[in-house]
Amino acid sequence: MIRGKVTGRVWATKRIDTLPVGSLLEVDVAGTTIIAFDPLGCAEGEDVLITQGSVAAGYFTKIKAPVDALIIGSIDEN
Repeated sequence: MIRGKVTGRVWATKRIDTLPVGSLLEVDVAGTTIIAFDPLGCAEGEDVLITQGSVAAGYFTKIKAPVDALIIGSIDEN
């Protein structure tokens, strides 16, 4: 798991059909920005936990979603 902080949202006017309902968020991870799929509804400024790669893609069991980084938790306290 990777810890990061949500810094913004990515807005898209077009999406592919296999991308499930959720948001694409910019997340700062140790000074590097990654784009992560958010099924939880996290907000800007939140600390989050992210998983990447096959674990992120494997979360979606009913469809084959093109997701490489997935927010799996929101951190409430340090």
